[in-house]
Formats: sequence, structure tokens, C-alpha cells
Amino acid sequence: MRWWKNGSDRSGLTVTTTTDSEPPAGPTSIRVEDAPVPEPAAETTPLTSDTLQADTAPAVEPAPDTDTAAVDTDTAAVDTAVAAEPAPATDATPDTPILDTPIPDTGTPDVVDLSAAEALATAEAPVAAEPAPQTPGPARPEPSTLRTPSTSWPRPEHTRVIAVANQKGGCAKTTSAVNLAAAMAQAGLRVLVLDLDPQGNASTALGIPHHLEVAGMYDVIVDQKPLAEVIAECPDIPGLLAAPATIDLAGADLELISKVDRERRLQTGLRDYLAGRTGDDRIDYVLIDCPPSLSLLTINAFTAAGEVLIPVQCEYYALEGLSQLLGHIDLIREHLNERLRISSLLLTMYDSRTRLSAQVAEEVRTHFPDQVATTVIPRSVRISEAPSHGQTVLTYDPTCAGAGCYRQAAYELVTQAPA
Repeated sequence: MRWWKNGSDRSGLTVTTTTDSEPPAGPTSIRVEDAPVPEPAAETTPLTSDTLQADTAPAVEPAPDTDTAAVDTDTAAVDTAVAAEPAPATDATPDTPILDTPIPDTGTPDVVDLSAAEALATAEAPVAAEPAPQTPGPARPEPSTLRTPSTSWPRPEHTRVIAVANQKGGCAKTTSAVNLAAAMAQAGLRVLVLDLDPQGNASTALGIPHHLEVAGMYDVIVDQKPLAEVIAECPDIPGLLAAPATIDLAGADLELISKVDRERRLQTGLRDYLAGRTGDDRIDYVLIDCPPSLSLLTINAFTAAGEVLIPVQCEYYALEGLSQLLGHIDLIREHLNERLRISSLLLTMYDSRTRLSAQVAEEVRTHFPDQVATTVIPRSVRISEAPSHGQTVLTYDPTCAGAGCYRQAAYELVTQAPA
């Protein structure tokens, strides 16, 4: 049996059998003896079992897709069964048959040595340095072991009564009152803090009980109880006294409406108390922590005080509240206390990272060049943490930046000319 390939049409191949000893001569015939028949190109019609059979020779890789003319059938005969080199790989179409021909070696290993890759990555990756062991810092000293400054600050000729007020809440009013008082007391001065805020935050910061069963400023203003009977000493700082505020102060405004001389209740009780403290036992400074409103309690504080210290938060809303407070102080000076004056404006919660804080500070200094304190109180986590431990920042962390700023601000206030 012999195979014959007739014709040169690309549409397909025709296979015939003959018993002749030699194939018919002609330019259009190719004699194939035990040679593999190559597969057609990818874009031609696939071969079927009726058109091509192979006995022993392995099939060769399909030729790459081309758009050239059909294979010339007048090529020379193939006498040996040597497999052709595989053609470059092309994108096979779904109709291309999958051959069992071994994949030739392209020089790229099929299996990646993971151990070598990991070793290379380890060599290239930077080695993180081990953190140095942390040594515990010194233990925080107990409040009783803290010392006051070696140099005592000058005492005023007479008791200075300062109302710390701002009707805007959240401007560090209470924080400034207790920390300034603590700094003065640590410097050897005798200081009294009057808590007029119904929330009682100043009492909490100074470690003074202010629950309902405790007599406080409500009893002094409404019931005219002697101030000496409600004053307690701060357990952390010698020389610092405080009169606590209870929740009863929240209704004091309504009860004072029908009282005679309702604006001077605090002035009367404070004057009687200071009259009994003379000589070395004299109170040097009285700081009144006012509520965040322009209520009768604030009016009582302005009537009893000779000076007003205004904490100004370094934000835009603080400027609006400041103008309202100044108008209120002018009314008090005109009708109730003509000696009342603004002694200092203390910039608080200053954040040097923001441009807004610098703009607000510049605006306040432009309008009040002689009254703004040089020292600025920065935002500090230590200042915020101290009240939760029942302490001021001067005793909670005396070495932090906030404690140093309040100490410097208190010294500025002490060295000012009194009213």
C-alpha cells in the first residue's frame, strides 16, 4: 500500500491506494515513506481521520499561522523521518488539536527553587533593628513630697480678688483657675478658690468633696451661711483653700430673684470672711471660678471681685464671646462695681501647628495690647488628665510643659500692679 497526494487545492487532501509498484510520475506528486505528515496551519480546516493517518512517526508541531499561499506540492521528497524543529509558539485557536509531542526545552526551568528565591529575598530585605529595651522612668512623686519654689513670690499689699470668667464654655476657665491657684500656693502664697460653677469641676480638681451632703457656696449665697464654715483645705498643696460647689447651685438663680440685695450676696460673705484673716494669716489671692453664663452667680462674682481674668481659647468662637463679655463687664462697672477692671487675658489651648491659633492670638493682642498675658497655655494631654486623678497639673506632672506655662502665667499675674 502506498499513499498518494493529488492536487494543490488548499481545501483539503485526497488519499488513494494502489497496488502499483511505483507511483505515477508527475510534477504534482510527493512520495512519502514513513514520514510524518505535518498538521495544517491554525487557520485552515482541521484534518479528520478520513483524510490523514500516521503509523509510526511522531507528529510534528503545527506551523505558525500565515497568510501566504498554500504549500507548494512540487517540493522535494522527504526520505528520512527526522522530526522538524518546533515552530515559534502562536496563539492557538479552539479548533487546533492538542498533540502529544513533548514540550521542547526553552531554557526556562518549569519548577522554581523556592528555597533559593526565599534566600534571595531575605538577603535583599532590610533587617529591622531590634528595639532597645525600655528602662522604667522615675516614679511620680507623691503630692505631699512636692516642694514649693525656693524663692517666694511677693505678697500683695492687700487681698486681690480675681474673677475667672468667660460665658463661653470649654475655654479652660476652670483649669486656669485651679492651676494658677496651685502655682501661687506652691510659691508660698495663701490662696482661696471659690467654686461658683454648679458642675463643681474646680472642687474635683482640688480634691474637695462636693456631694449633696456637703455645705458649699449655695449655702453661702442663698442661705447666707458664713464662708468659713464651708471652706476646706486642698489635700495636695498646703496653703490652698477652696469652697466647694454642689449641684444645688443650678437652681440658685431662681431662688435669688426674690432675695433682697441679690447681686451682693457673695460680696457680703467674702468681706466678712476676709475681715477675720489678718496679719500673717491674711489671704493673698481669691480666685472665683465663674459658671459659663452671664447669670446672677456671675454677677455676684463681678460685684465681689476687683479684677477679671478672661481665658481666651485660640479659636474663632472665642472672639465672639469676648465682645459680649466685655459689654457685660461695662454694665457691672457702671451700676454695681465701679472699681472692676480687666487685669489679664490668658490665651489657652494654643496649638502652634495650626495657623488659626496664631491668627486668633494676633487678633486678641491687637485689640488688647496691654492686657494679654505674655505666656500662652498650650494644648496638653497632661493638663486634661490631671482632674481625673483629683489633682492639678502642678501636682500631677510638675515637669510637663503645661505645668511650666501655668507657673509662668501665675508669676506674671502676681507681679502685675494690683487694682
